Amino acid sequence: MGHALVRRLAAPRDAAGLAAFRILFGLLMLGATVRFWAKGWIDELYLAPGFHFTWAGFDWVRPWPGVGMYVHQGAMALAAASLAVGYRSRLSAAVFGLLFTYAELIDKALYLNHYYLVSLLAALLALLPSGAAWSLDARRRGHERAVPLGAYGLLRGQVAVVYVHAGLAKLDADWLLRGEPLHTWLQAQAHLPLVGPLLATGTAALALSWAGALYDLGVVPLLLWRRTRALAFAAAVVFHVTVWLLFPIGVFSWVMLVSTTLFFDPGWPRRLLRRPAPVLARSPLALRRAAVVAGCAWLALQAALPLRHLAFPGRVNWTEQGFRFAWRVMLVEKTGSVEYEVTTRSPPGRRLVFPRDELTPLQHKVMSTQPDMILDYAHHLAEQARAGGATGIEVRARATASLHGRPSQPLIDPAVDLAAEPRGLSPARFIVPLREAQPSSE
Repeated sequence: MGHALVRRLAAPRDAAGLAAFRILFGLLMLGATVRFWAKGWIDELYLAPGFHFTWAGFDWVRPWPGVGMYVHQGAMALAAASLAVGYRSRLSAAVFGLLFTYAELIDKALYLNHYYLVSLLAALLALLPSGAAWSLDARRRGHERAVPLGAYGLLRGQVAVVYVHAGLAKLDADWLLRGEPLHTWLQAQAHLPLVGPLLATGTAALALSWAGALYDLGVVPLLLWRRTRALAFAAAVVFHVTVWLLFPIGVFSWVMLVSTTLFFDPGWPRRLLRRPAPVLARSPLALRRAAVVAGCAWLALQAALPLRHLAFPGRVNWTEQGFRFAWRVMLVEKTGSVEYEVTTRSPPGRRLVFPRDELTPLQHKVMSTQPDMILDYAHHLAEQARAGGATGIEVRARATASLHGRPSQPLIDPAVDLAAEPRGLSPARFIVPLREAQPSSE
């Protein structure tokens, strides 16, 4: 790692921009946690289900019994508030990130891109000096501190990874040539006064699809260049607020809007509030070469991880192998149905299982279109039969799905015994490839 690069990344910068991000992020997470509690989702998503789709390697992550999940969410809210005011900033970020990530690991059906992003940003805030200014930490020390340029660079790089991969994922025939899935979703907005009928047209869907791809691919360079930064931020406001108004995506739009402020000049909050800028040291701050190497490795991993779908055959939007943790945001509209056949050699038997009888509506909706979750539930059925004393257990699934208006077609090979298929990262041989039939027209 070159000495010149380390010195450049160690250059002191005003901590106000990093502090503003910490405050806004903490407040957003506090609001989101309170909203989660108020909506009754603790019971609905964690306590009511009798079965949870656990993540491979994290089968031990389970909902806390009794009032445990309420205590868990309360501790999350407290940690978010502590982060916002800058009390033990790094510890608060670490506690919030761990509690938040644990809750999201309870059930795979709850996965959302912005939940993953929240975990990553919390992890970075646990490592960076976000409490250097405008915090109880700074007040306790009696002074504010500068932060290294690398702190901004690491967070900017993380946000850039999200945008770039989201844009690259939109370079897809369905998105660019058919306007799907936006066309399907926008038809549900036809009731809106004035704009509804316009939004429901195929032309509007295509225009917005192209605009979304161009925005994702272009916003980071425009934010980095001072001359276009104001224009890029205005575009970000229009884009994210529009998405938030049209689609139920939670706090994702607001997290991304708050993240764009990281690209501003670090002293922007002081100018906004007309507060004097601090005198920064001219010499670089202490920054270990190992920290720079670790930061570069983090960004390299984040840039590479979304590309893992290239190692699997078939279209990723159909197979969903390598789909998660890849910033493939709002790219899929898929409906499906699934039922299972469980056969046993001893005692001899055969029965049909309809998963909707055990799963919540959300779990069933998500599972019926995602092959790895269909496999997970097959293993669950095999374990149930084994616990009942059966042997020679085989589980097969009859699952069909429709992607972006295509005719429904088989998703899972009904001849494959899913009970014998391992959970893991290897290509799944039980997924039936997508037939590129002509999609149905409106």
